[in-house]
Amino acid sequence: MNETLKQIERFHGHLGPYAIIGYKMGEIANKTLGSDPFSKKAVVWTGTTPPLSCIIDGLQMSSGCTLGKGNILVHQEGSPKVQFTNNDGKQIEITLKPSIKQEIDTTVTEENIVSFSEKFYRRTDQELFDIS
Repeated sequence: MNETLKQIERFHGHLGPYAIIGYKMGEIANKTLGSDPFSKKAVVWTGTTPPLSCIIDGLQMSSGCTLGKGNILVHQEGSPKVQFTNNDGKQIEITLKPSIKQEIDTTVTEENIVSFSEKFYRRTDQELFDIS
């Protein structure tokens, strides 16, 4: 397991696909809007119920936006979507493709969660997300 995956596992408590998805979403935001965690905000539509809310932990890790800083707002929609906005008003919306969510929800088990998560970490942003 590479070091990034180990860090996600330590932060989140286990390695799961939704934490990986959140991590990758935050990386996309950093590439697009900059890596300064004080210059951007995130609005997340996952809600606070696992496993979908695990996206929030991944986002916090990679984007630097945190609940403690107050620059994450969570809506109770149950949707794997986040919108990042920077201080200049530039924004990006990232949504997990429905087919990917279905794959996670129907394929992941306790026995394959780590290998499945590692596989998702290697998938491209274009395979996983709709980005606008």
